[in-house]
Amino acid sequence: MFTQQDLEVLAKRGISVEKVEEQLKCFETGFPYLKLKSAASTDYGILSVDEDSIRYYQDLWQKYLQADKSVLKFVPASGAASRMFKNLFEFLDAEYSEPTNDFEKKFFAGLKDFAFYPELDAVCQQNEGKNIDALIAEGNYKAVVSNLLLEKGLNYGQLPKGLLTFHRSQAGVRKAFEEHLEEGAIYAANGKGEVNLHFTVSPDHLPLFEALVAEKKAAYEQRYGVVYNISFSVQKASTDTIAAAMDNTPFRDEKGNLVFRPGGHGALIENLNEQDADVIFIKNIDNVVPEKKKSVTVTYKQVIGGVLVSLQQKIFSYLQLLEGGKYTHEQLLDMLYFTQKNLFVKNPEVKQLDDTELALYLKKKFNRPLRVCGMVKNVGEPGGGPFIAQNADGTYQDQILESSQIDSNNPESVAMFKEGTHFNPVDLVCATRDRFGKPYDLLKFVDPRTGFISQKSKGGKELKALELPGLWNGAMSDWNTVFVDVDILTFNPVKTVNDLLRPMHQF
Repeated sequence: MFTQQDLEVLAKRGISVEKVEEQLKCFETGFPYLKLKSAASTDYGILSVDEDSIRYYQDLWQKYLQADKSVLKFVPASGAASRMFKNLFEFLDAEYSEPTNDFEKKFFAGLKDFAFYPELDAVCQQNEGKNIDALIAEGNYKAVVSNLLLEKGLNYGQLPKGLLTFHRSQAGVRKAFEEHLEEGAIYAANGKGEVNLHFTVSPDHLPLFEALVAEKKAAYEQRYGVVYNISFSVQKASTDTIAAAMDNTPFRDEKGNLVFRPGGHGALIENLNEQDADVIFIKNIDNVVPEKKKSVTVTYKQVIGGVLVSLQQKIFSYLQLLEGGKYTHEQLLDMLYFTQKNLFVKNPEVKQLDDTELALYLKKKFNRPLRVCGMVKNVGEPGGGPFIAQNADGTYQDQILESSQIDSNNPESVAMFKEGTHFNPVDLVCATRDRFGKPYDLLKFVDPRTGFISQKSKGGKELKALELPGLWNGAMSDWNTVFVDVDILTFNPVKTVNDLLRPMHQF
């Protein structure tokens, strides 16, 4: 199946033949749908916090920051923003020359409300010899858009979202990347005033991010009285997956070469596994707001951090008791109650276990990574949501699922997915060390059965693409997972450029 040249390509990428064969097997067999018990809700599966609880968890988080602990903010930021401008690229290719559909009309009507307007106006004057008002007055709308998207201008169509100017601020304008610097200073600075941030970026854009850090870092350090430790990593070539032809054999391009595709955000579990911190916040690059509107975001980041600390302290105390071997039957029942009511982990088989077997079961459940995930009320956004799903060992627990993991031929599963009350905004805080401070090997807690297969095309030929288990989906399937109901105002993604016109993104 593989030529000598193929083997050399695989070796260069760091991909074994066995791994490729496993991936090709997945194309043949597909991935099993997950067995659902119910959508998670505030009745069971999602922790609801009142005002008193909010203050309690905020205080607990602040105390944790003052202790000698390391906290990291991990931000996936490698994707290009091309999809954010899909509608504007279509306008450039359209036969008409003036804004026609609702999206185009909204973009041009709100043009001066975009934080990048001054930059765009300047580059239009440089390239066209006219400012934006003059170009629009003569009906040359496409010149404005081309200077926004193409390399001759701001090149926003090819840059990652982190390098785009998102917001106005008191000091001028800010790129999405800078909003994460401010967030980190507000809720993730430790007692020494250190703020640790890690961004996953593409190799092509790494120099641009490094240049932005060199330009902006000192000013933010001075403003917030902190010291930033900023690092970057790229998605590894070894996490790319082989593309398959429609008959599930390796797909080859017109030159006969094997074709590989990025493994999706699930590949970043390897980047996450290399981070050295007690607590790690994970948040997408585009879910940020201007400085005047960060208070709600900060509050709930502190809340989920406090929930994590509270749960971890209890888990570590139970593990110490279990490892010491001096526990009573009543204490085991107390631990079991905690797993069911606080960690939302249930297994009907535990009723049949004796004390020794129950202790082993509890120890296994406690001794694994922990994550607390903010969940917002479902407002119809596309994407995954919180469910109670079955793990490989028969245990039911909180899981974040995508629609592709739901059996569309199972009416009960479809109903659960449609009737879910909450949505996943990618708002996580994670504890990835055991009670002795040793990092868990996160790759051991991935469920390989939870990948995705989609159909794509290359060179006019259809192919199958394989995505690895998503970072917050199957890649964290065997973690202790707790969902917390958080305010919808914490969720402000920028999926299209016009989203920047929403009130939460305006200064």
